[in-house]
Amino acid sequence: MGKDQFGRPAAKAQRHDPLHVQLMAKAARNERKNKPDANYVDAKLSRKILSIAQQQQDEINKEARGGLSSDDEEEEQTYGKKAGSAGGANKSFIPAIGGDSDEEESDAEDEGDFGTFDEIEIDQRDAELLAKFMPTAPREKKTLADLIMEKINAQNAANAAAAAAAAGGNDVAVVPEKRGPLDSVMDYADEDETGDNRPMPMGLSPKVVEVYSKVGLLLSRYKSGKLPKAFKIIPSLQNWEEILYITAPENWTVHATYQATRIFTSNLKEKQAHKFFSLVLLDKIRDDIAENKKLNYHLYMALKKSLYKSKAFFKGILFPLCESGTCTLKEAAVVGSVITKVSIPVLHSAAALLRLADMEYTGPNSLFIRVLLDKKYALPYKVIDGLVDHFLRFKMDPRPMPVLWHQAFLIFAQRYKSDITPDQKQALLELLRFKTHEGISPEIRRELVNSVARGEMLPEPADDDMLMDI
Repeated sequence: MGKDQFGRPAAKAQRHDPLHVQLMAKAARNERKNKPDANYVDAKLSRKILSIAQQQQDEINKEARGGLSSDDEEEEQTYGKKAGSAGGANKSFIPAIGGDSDEEESDAEDEGDFGTFDEIEIDQRDAELLAKFMPTAPREKKTLADLIMEKINAQNAANAAAAAAAAGGNDVAVVPEKRGPLDSVMDYADEDETGDNRPMPMGLSPKVVEVYSKVGLLLSRYKSGKLPKAFKIIPSLQNWEEILYITAPENWTVHATYQATRIFTSNLKEKQAHKFFSLVLLDKIRDDIAENKKLNYHLYMALKKSLYKSKAFFKGILFPLCESGTCTLKEAAVVGSVITKVSIPVLHSAAALLRLADMEYTGPNSLFIRVLLDKKYALPYKVIDGLVDHFLRFKMDPRPMPVLWHQAFLIFAQRYKSDITPDQKQALLELLRFKTHEGISPEIRRELVNSVARGEMLPEPADDDMLMDI
């Protein structure tokens, strides 16, 4: 039988292609497979589209209602509503167009934690007890405008004294005041660029006053986008307080306040940052809580950003709030929730606890002490001793203590019962005879009785003697 002349072409068809040809063909298939769809829109572009659509819808709604602006609507958004609710994303939390991408991502991460704090519910009896510990003469609060006004009045008084001495022809020498960042030559101006009748620093260039007055006008209407470069350089200026005063921080929107807090927290030193927090940010936060009974989302995020300079936060936010004598439980709950969420250096936390323990007592002080103790840091013995003295000083106080004080006492006993001395342990047990709470005091006693104080020997196990006998 002869050879099959027709089998060879079929055999050739079954042969594999060379390896490099197969790899190139596979790469081409993968490239076609991974080629992005022309109709696909990524997440960042989707956010921008939704933001534009929201702005257009706000304009339509504004025309339909006849005057209510979208800024007024967004200021009503607070941490009573979460960004990730079941009905979908909260539209007011959509990142603004023109913002930095890292800012948008960080804001999106923080929205999930926004508003998650424990509401403080107290009965009428506890409210009356807390009122007894409020100071009779609250400390007067000071704003940035008040600080500038003091400098202006002091400078005018010095100029008037010098003029009177020169006119009288006497030899009285006027000692010049020590000059600081606010001590430029200042006087009263008729009116600033924003139309407000208020004193303005006149030692500055008129062009500078004009520029930053316009920046302040922009910040009073700011909603989204990039801030002017003239505003971003303020932290690097020696007289940054004067320049900031020109922008009228009391008129900033909540969006501008948040962006300003990010800039000043990142670029100011601790001493300067605590001035910004106490003179600008604290008043904005307290005013918003007093007006709306809750805090705006952007101001909450500004408060959270300020805690990244923890030393300045304590000096500029926490301590002035406690020393004001008018701190409400709502304000304390908001600030306490921020402290709970952010990690704080141990030494700064310890110094804050020691300062709170030495302050004149108010109800919010106990709340802040409880929050800081609940972070479970290893505190120095000096702080432990200060906290023990804080609780013991109320032993002979005839007033009954509020439940917040007993809660802070319980947290201290649970977390640091092994760090107190035997004498302190006995003193705290004796304190429970004078200051009792039917639900909390038994728990405190149980924690102290079953603890091993600092310097005490651990009890030997009961089974050791039995093992030796065997």
